[in-house]
Amino acid sequence: MKKPLVGALFAAVALVGAGAVPAASATAQDAAPAKQSKAKAVDFAGTVALSNCSGSLIRMPDSQPGDPALVMSNGHCLESGFPGPGEVVVDQPSSRTFTLLNADASDAATLKATKVAYGTMTDTDVSVYELDSTYQEIEDESGIKALELADQHPEQGKAITVVSGYWKKTYSCSVDGFVHELREGDWTWKDSVRYTPECQTIGGTSGSPVVDDESGKVVAVNNTGNEDGEECTDNNPCEVDENGNVTVHKGTNYAQETYNIPACFGEGNKLDLAAEGCTLPKPTRR
Repeated sequence: MKKPLVGALFAAVALVGAGAVPAASATAQDAAPAKQSKAKAVDFAGTVALSNCSGSLIRMPDSQPGDPALVMSNGHCLESGFPGPGEVVVDQPSSRTFTLLNADASDAATLKATKVAYGTMTDTDVSVYELDSTYQEIEDESGIKALELADQHPEQGKAITVVSGYWKKTYSCSVDGFVHELREGDWTWKDSVRYTPECQTIGGTSGSPVVDDESGKVVAVNNTGNEDGEECTDNNPCEVDENGNVTVHKGTNYAQETYNIPACFGEGNKLDLAAEGCTLPKPTRR
């Protein structure tokens, strides 16, 4: 995991990789170049900087202007610390603030959370905060629109850009492929995105939105990379295929897909883990 800059287990912000605590690196076979002729240059508008990570102001495909806005980052970027294996955080009060950026990476506004709507490091590595302002209020104040989450699985070979609000830096590459299981320390993530080598993300880029260059939609959230070539250790995720074979790609970075998140948020941007099609991990019943 990309370690958070403020001394996280994996260096979300200050890490050399792709996410906050869990870092990400990118190495592997180069994917076929994706069409970019009509792609609009990806900028910083809609991204945010956290105290230790990166993130983005996001909307679901069906979100409305009057809905409370949402900010997405990594589960390992939560102010409460890393969720343990199997742990799911839901509706946890939060007063965390985020710096919203303009297209040129200058400060556009300060956003404030009311709660962590969802957070986990099981199967995926994501956190979603609900804010005290609506999309319309944010746009009226700053002129910034939220980035839309794609609700379709990302495609191999597509050109992507990882946009770090913390470092105010972008990384451009392609989707190299998908990993059946990505294991790092105590955590396991499923169907992760592997970047081609050009995306050499570092600590602090944890939680950055991964934007499809062609559509402009968010298809994943940056989270980790293999820094030292170790196998399945903290900051050194390993790939595990369907047959249990383990491989290590030193210097390769990864992200977690986000296409399955929209199905879990209903009217008014309210989390509904029981909704049809919602596959996000659910809290363990006690």
